[in-house]
Amino acid sequence: MRAPHPVSLTATDLELLAFLSEHRFVLPDHAAALFGVTPLTATRRLDKLAEGGYVRPAAVFSRRPPMYLIRPAGLRALGSSLPTPRLDLHTYEHDIGVAWLWLAARRGTFGPLSEILAERTLRSRDGAADHDSHPRELLGVRRGGTGAHGFDRLHYPDLLLRTADGRWVALELELSPKHRPKLESILSAYGADPRIAGVVYLVRSAGVARSVERAARKLGVSDLVHLQRVRLDVPLPPVASRLAIERASGVAR
Repeated sequence: MRAPHPVSLTATDLELLAFLSEHRFVLPDHAAALFGVTPLTATRRLDKLAEGGYVRPAAVFSRRPPMYLIRPAGLRALGSSLPTPRLDLHTYEHDIGVAWLWLAARRGTFGPLSEILAERTLRSRDGAADHDSHPRELLGVRRGGTGAHGFDRLHYPDLLLRTADGRWVALELELSPKHRPKLESILSAYGADPRIAGVVYLVRSAGVARSVERAARKLGVSDLVHLQRVRLDVPLPPVASRLAIERASGVAR
């Protein structure tokens, strides 16, 4: 591996690194949407950060855009305690969609927000709280019982939004059916958590929508759960995946 080339980080670079830190990986199209530039311009900026050793490109699939993952140096530049992300190709499509979802929330699709927290940040903060001498409120919702290490069994949404008036709204990008007991356990946890004002399930198939609706009705949390249809298409490059949210305005009211 080549030695990093010294790079002077700008405010834009740091904003891009912060975006990368929230996700397992991002694509050039994500970065382009973040700044309102062309994918080529975004790629050049990502490559500049790669030359400086702050991110690493991963060209795993042929005829697909490279993925970019933040490296330890990038996290140190942010003063971030988040772990270095590991690539999991089993969640490739889902991770692409969540990054688009984060950008949609930032644009105001779900109304005025004071904070957008991705799953990586939620888990990291709760991990720190577990070892803190001064107990803090956990951000995950409790599913009941304890895990392998004696800690509470927690569930984390793909994104947790804090609305302008201080309420929490959870976003779940549900691209495939979840095992029914697990889905019901998660919905029960949301229903029992008074901090959660709503849970938005973004689904692309009628079958997944029906399973969420049935579980919510069975558990008496239908008023808490909102369903939105999405389109998540993965055509051939240079156009990367985009997530289109249908009838999403006003969900977080």
